[in-house]
Amino acid sequence: MGVGLLRRRWLQLLASGLVLLFLLERTLVATGNPNFVPSVILLGAFLVPLTFLTYLYERLPNWDVPPPVVAVCFLWGGVLGTVVAGTVEYDVARALGILPKLAIGLIEESAKLLVPLVFYFIGRHRSEVAGIIIGVSTAAGFAGLETMGYGFVSLLQSKDNLGVLDEVLLVRGISSPAGHLAWTGLVCAVLWRERVKAGRPILNRAVVGAFVAAVVLHALWDTVASIKTTNFVEFLGVELVSLLVALVSLVLLIRRVREARRAGGDRVA
Repeated sequence: MGVGLLRRRWLQLLASGLVLLFLLERTLVATGNPNFVPSVILLGAFLVPLTFLTYLYERLPNWDVPPPVVAVCFLWGGVLGTVVAGTVEYDVARALGILPKLAIGLIEESAKLLVPLVFYFIGRHRSEVAGIIIGVSTAAGFAGLETMGYGFVSLLQSKDNLGVLDEVLLVRGISSPAGHLAWTGLVCAVLWRERVKAGRPILNRAVVGAFVAAVVLHALWDTVASIKTTNFVEFLGVELVSLLVALVSLVLLIRRVREARRAGGDRVA
């Protein structure tokens, strides 16, 4: 039992992160010192994505992705993905005057694949498990940075209302495994799986289907999130649709994780 607890680093990370976040917020409220705001936003934005990544990293068998590669995907994938997505979205919106949710999904899902595709074509990490870890690592960096941006903007617009900031960090943090992490993890899992089957990099119907599914789910997620409700019934309907999108996203990733575990053999629990 003690060994099992030691292996559950994701749970230790989540618990310690929540304690640290609580201490930071209490200090911020007690002192009113704005120097603590960046720490609150940083920790609140990255805690859940990093916890989910750690969970997968521990659970998936026979992974051949060393920590430095995970760090590169997390940092380069996250920063490069947000920079490219933000630039393209800005240029397209300026040219067209409007940017549909489907276009946003297409741009962001493509941007998140930039760094994973480098490792895909290098071919050093070939298993489907490796694809899942690389994809989720990149998406964790992307999701965390995006949440930091939303959190900062919400704080400014609410005139330093910490309650609004906490709501943004909580909602986006909890939903990140069913959002960016699930979508990119799914696409990379199928990419790596199909390469294993073909023995070479390949673009086939399965890969295209996974990418289209990620884009559509992303677009649905953004569309539902943008709906303004005026009564409880509408609010409940929007939340149910949002939950459905989240469940479908997670189920698709979980199926890939389970198949990857079966293919690689379960690690010792």
